[in-house]
Amino acid sequence: MNSDQLLETEYSGGFKTYIQEAGNVNLIEELEISLHAFIRFVQDIPMDKFDYRYAEGKWTIKDIIQHIIDCERIFAYRALRFSRNDKTPLASFEEDHYANNTNSNGRSIQDLLTELSAVRHSNLLFYKSLSEEQLQRIGTASNNQISVRAMGFVIIGHQKHHQKVFAERYL
Repeated sequence: MNSDQLLETEYSGGFKTYIQEAGNVNLIEELEISLHAFIRFVQDIPMDKFDYRYAEGKWTIKDIIQHIIDCERIFAYRALRFSRNDKTPLASFEEDHYANNTNSNGRSIQDLLTELSAVRHSNLLFYKSLSEEQLQRIGTASNNQISVRAMGFVIIGHQKHHQKVFAERYL
């Protein structure tokens, strides 16, 4: 399933930005490809940049990688709930609160990338396990409608968004 097959009724609000950022890609293939591309990209970043902040109060690269991990877990949890036909609206989360309550800067970059890889591989298996009916189920998250398959593209687009931020503001 490619992102251009999503219907406009499958997502709304801020989710649209990340879906567009994912590009016209195959969901299952890109979940895997984008992970490997991100890891290669991060491994080419000079070691002295991982704890760098481009302005006061901004996150470090390590903080952002932890943020990507946390968000992917949350997005996947939402997709799991919706795929199981759970209609309970799911609340937003405060990303700064999460970022301020991690130990990302005390961790090695390899540990962060290993964790990201484990989370992504789990989500890849999850998405592979879903039927077409489950992929098309829609739920409410952050006061916006979104389908299970659209949430997969959000995972990809969110990661790609932050990879661009690294290139533009940190390197």
